[in-house]
Amino acid sequence: MRIVFWGTPEYSIASLDIFIKSKHKVIAVVSQPDKKRSRGNKLNSSPVKSIAEKESIKIYTPAKIKGNIHFINELKSLSCDLFIVIAYGKILPKEILEIPKFGCWNAHASLLPRWRGAAPIQWSLIKGDKFTGVGIMKMNEELDTGDILLEEKIKIDNDDNLNTLSKKLSILSAKLFTDATSLLEENINKNTKPQLTKQNTLGREITYARMIEKSDFKVDWGNEANKISQKIKALYPRANTTFRGKNLKILKINVLSSAEIKNEKYLLISNYSRPGTILAVIENEGIIISTKTDPIILLEAKIEGKNISSQKRLIQQLKPSVGEYLSD
Repeated sequence: MRIVFWGTPEYSIASLDIFIKSKHKVIAVVSQPDKKRSRGNKLNSSPVKSIAEKESIKIYTPAKIKGNIHFINELKSLSCDLFIVIAYGKILPKEILEIPKFGCWNAHASLLPRWRGAAPIQWSLIKGDKFTGVGIMKMNEELDTGDILLEEKIKIDNDDNLNTLSKKLSILSAKLFTDATSLLEENINKNTKPQLTKQNTLGREITYARMIEKSDFKVDWGNEANKISQKIKALYPRANTTFRGKNLKILKINVLSSAEIKNEKYLLISNYSRPGTILAVIENEGIIISTKTDPIILLEAKIEGKNISSQKRLIQQLKPSVGEYLSD
């Protein structure tokens, strides 16, 4: 089949790679325009565009898609069978959804209708979900409300963060897209319609995964310890606090259990200190900090202007004092 692939970030690449290596033909790629992604004025291509350039695939990077007559006519001229969409970054309007012969299909990284929207992986971690997954959905004009062709559920491991879970779901999306195109081909050959499942028949809560904002990255030490841990994992590696006036990115923590707190090596100044207070510095291990509930031990972080450090090196780099306060 002739495919136009829509995607932008690293997350999309596993699926693009699957289609490039398949019997199908990726006739074009649509990605977000080049952006300034680091210091300086240099524009950088999206990861998907970079792959398409290496593979000599036709590339479109329109700043606007709705009402873009020239771009829409270009898409129509391609005579494509499928639009495959994964983390493109914009909602496709009806005038574009109607172009491909056999529809537009999206891989969404949640168990729909839970976490419709822009940041499903982050919000599944922030809220402490035990499971997530990927659904291959036939796209419509609304936000992630389409009928589902295929879905697979996976467990969120205790040590998963945004990086590790994104990789798992990216690979799963590629696998399900392979299965989905085989199913669609089978239906095309039999001249039948694919069997789809309406989201409202699944008995799941409808929730929305809004875009992550700058303010979300601040660690609120006045929150419960488990919620702080969930946020740090969900926003890895960008959750941050302030230490001695400098930005401190919090990369890895552990919540200390009641049994651990009673251990002789954790000699805390007080269990009831103001949230964000350094309660103890444990040699070769980490820095214990108070929260609304249980204390946490900071194991890995990055102070402004320095490299990532952990445990012994982190303590040497920060030189923290018991009683000091970390602000949000």
